[in-house]
Amino acid sequence: MIDISKRIERLKARLIDLKEEMPEEINKVIDYFLKHMTLNYEKVLWILSLNEKGLKDKIYKVADVVNKTLNTDIITLKGVIEFSNYCKKNCYYCGIRAQNDKIKRYRIPVDEIFEIAKNGVKSGLTTIILQSGEDDYYSDEDMERLIYKIHHELKTAVSISIGERSKEAYERFRKAGASKVLLKHETINRKIFENIHPDKDYDLRIELLDYLVKLGYITGSGNIIGLPDQTLEDIAKDIIFMKEHNIKMIGIGPFISTYNTPLENLENGSAELTLNAYAATRLTIPFAQMPATTALGTIDRDYQFKALNCGCNVIMVNLTPDEYRENYNIYDEKIKVDLLGTAQKILDMGLKIPPYTLRNLFIKEA
Repeated sequence: MIDISKRIERLKARLIDLKEEMPEEINKVIDYFLKHMTLNYEKVLWILSLNEKGLKDKIYKVADVVNKTLNTDIITLKGVIEFSNYCKKNCYYCGIRAQNDKIKRYRIPVDEIFEIAKNGVKSGLTTIILQSGEDDYYSDEDMERLIYKIHHELKTAVSISIGERSKEAYERFRKAGASKVLLKHETINRKIFENIHPDKDYDLRIELLDYLVKLGYITGSGNIIGLPDQTLEDIAKDIIFMKEHNIKMIGIGPFISTYNTPLENLENGSAELTLNAYAATRLTIPFAQMPATTALGTIDRDYQFKALNCGCNVIMVNLTPDEYRENYNIYDEKIKVDLLGTAQKILDMGLKIPPYTLRNLFIKEA
């Protein structure tokens, strides 16, 4: 059993030592964290506002120490299956929105989804993420059976990212074996949320997130960096919201302009600000699972790996067959994060991957 108290004591000792090489501004953040094991809104906002490279590198180092001391230096790899690019919603930033008639739609048959998951587990993955647009073609019964089969036959964790389903549906998915769910709030600023989501209900989204936590899911949410009219204050409030609502998985990615969407002419979100947000989030929600997102890697692949030293501890690799994946363009130029290459890069950085993944990917082949 992991002794969290020992890790916390070890972390406090390391942070106290680290203060000797840090400027006063950073030490104020460390002192607050040492006292509260989190940050408040003002400290989060200060980190988000950092522009000077020296200070940013230092706060990244603090976040990295917190992450790797509390959560180890093992980077978890999770396999994503994007099983449908149909969506009934029309979010203004999304390339698979219902009104986008410029993409080729697809749905992967349930039996094929299972086989893709099976191959992912054989390759060493311990979590399968089922992701799609909001597509009612797959009934609650379909999803329940698929989740049960993947979880029980493949002996693996199942995470779902399929948008807003009913509370009853999420209860069924939980009983079937889904342990994690991702439902991003995108922005906690109601006005911005309503401006970019013409057919979504702000209050329903927050209510459903809270209900998922109540059901016992490891609940994930997250926000987009670079939405129109967004301020640093909005991003800081996103982070505090996730802390206050007991969010355990946090996906933060930059906005990417996408062809044939209402926001196609908007400038991409900042990769630098995204790293600041990762560091601020790690210090605010220290035990969270936090991926270095594919969106960040799409803007700059090096930054996705840099994020693993800024507080992130997860990378999601893509299991979707290429014939389907090329049409899952929720944003333009979405990169393919492959399992083998990503795992090797992590090891080359001096970091670790889970033993099961290492054994199945490398040792077995050797």
